[in-house]
This record gives sequence, structure tokens and C-alpha cells, in this order.
Amino acid sequence: MLKWAIIFFIISLIAGFFGFTGIAGASRGIAKVLFFIFVVIFLVFLVMTLMAGSIIL
Repeated sequence: MLKWAIIFFIISLIAGFFGFTGIAGASRGIAKVLFFIFVVIFLVFLVMTLMAGSIIL
């Protein structure tokens, strides 16, 4: 998911450079949403791993 966020961010940069502001804004929004979804999933798995590790120990 992080890979897709980076891809959309790069598309946003390229589209902004060439003047396609609508495409740049849309791809920036998609990249932002995907990045925050990635962060939330990462934190959930991190907490689950820490909780499982503390139960075993």
C-alpha cells in the first residue's frame, strides 16, 4: 500500500510540473489517503505484535 501511495505522489508531482492541476490534486488526495491507511494498518499490526509478545513472555 505504501508503494501505491508513493506512485500516486510521483504522478502528482509530474502532473503538477506539466500543469495538469486537476490530475495533480486528485492523485495527491489518493496518495494522502493511501498513506494514512498504511499508517493505521501498520500501527494496528505493531500493537498486535507487542501484545502477543508480552503474553508469550
